[in-house]
Amino acid sequence: MTAQEAIAFVKANGIVLESARGPAPSLAATIAGQPIRGSWWKHRKAAQIFRCSRAVRDSKEVLVCRLLEGKVTYVHRRLWPALVRLRDQFGPSQLAAIRETHTAEGKHRVSVVPFPKWVPPEVLNEAAKLTASQAVALLKIGAQHRREINSN
Repeated sequence: MTAQEAIAFVKANGIVLESARGPAPSLAATIAGQPIRGSWWKHRKAAQIFRCSRAVRDSKEVLVCRLLEGKVTYVHRRLWPALVRLRDQFGPSQLAAIRETHTAEGKHRVSVVPFPKWVPPEVLNEAAKLTASQAVALLKIGAQHRREINSN
């Protein structure tokens, strides 16, 4: 998988976990061609997983957050209006954008952009046009998580 293919994978699926198992596909497992036990850093395709995950994280079309089970989750821009519409169904930490920056010392630092500061005005407008049912249908997330949304 190339970086462009990784971004296309997120676009096609809408919601993708970076490497965890859960109610959405995992980018790392997809690249590996199998579920990964332990850290993907030890997998023989770790360099490819790293390149692809950084490309997805750098894409302006992808929100990187901890939407699903507190794990790093990618959400393609086409689904942002649905997230905004259902904002009351999620905790603040689930909708906060996470961004990784690298320091001059070679370390990486994760910064958090709280919701809704990362949301473009046009997405707010699109969200206002959606019903809650339409938003849930757009997200197409796993049945267990969908039950959590509907029960709130």
